[in-house]
Amino acid sequence: MKQGTQGSAGTTTGKAAAAAEAAAGTARSRYRVPAQPAAGEADRRRGAGGATEGSARGEHTHGAPVLPRPRPAVQRSSVRGQVLAALRTALVTGDLRPGEVYSAPVLAERFGVSATPVREAMQQLAQEGAVEVVPNRGFRVVERGPRELAELAEVRALIEVPVMLRLARTVPAERWAGLRPLAEATVRAASSGCRATYAEADRAFHSAVLALAGNQQLVGVAEELHRRAQWPLVGGGAPGGGTRAELIADAHEHTALLDALIAGDLDVVRALVGEHFNGAE
Repeated sequence: MKQGTQGSAGTTTGKAAAAAEAAAGTARSRYRVPAQPAAGEADRRRGAGGATEGSARGEHTHGAPVLPRPRPAVQRSSVRGQVLAALRTALVTGDLRPGEVYSAPVLAERFGVSATPVREAMQQLAQEGAVEVVPNRGFRVVERGPRELAELAEVRALIEVPVMLRLARTVPAERWAGLRPLAEATVRAASSGCRATYAEADRAFHSAVLALAGNQQLVGVAEELHRRAQWPLVGGGAPGGGTRAELIADAHEHTALLDALIAGDLDVVRALVGEHFNGAE
């Protein structure tokens, strides 16, 4: 396993923590999945200006669920990435409700962009298992239950726990200390009470830990599983709870784990890692 110097690790981790908090803040305050116009409004638009893009593509744009309007509108640069970030945030917060069908053209209209980047973002979410394509209608948010959440937690534990225990025996204390800013960022994110903010910080910390193994494929697989474990359950329930107090408790497990890793206490590390994954975060 390749290991950098303490100085470079600290600098890199510090930048990663700042970037994670900035991205989380942006996702929380900037990207809100917009409200979709009611059936009457959509019909009036069609009567005044002809068929909409959605109708031309065979997608129904009326009768879709209403969502909050984004503030401010999505910028033109990196439109697909911004829309994807907005939709992922909406999945975590529950603004995209399980079982509901959302029309790409209507979402695109409210974002102020063409339907193409919205469809591309939705196709990416379909590949990740968050939504499924409904022909001639749009995309349905996948319904998840406690059993799927438990299965995801089990798979994550099978992948991450052995790696963390191996790293606990091989990574020097100064490298673990370099992750302190990311662990503290999760505590601040949890204190905000925003699940979307915490989700970003939580993934950033776990990814940084696994990155010490030097296996980018491992990090990528773990991140995808982690993201899926953060989507809401059917009925809007949040995985692992979701109250501010529960998020703070989960975040403090990160700092406690880091303390044990720095001290080289493998028994405590093993206990904390097991408890953390049983909490499904």
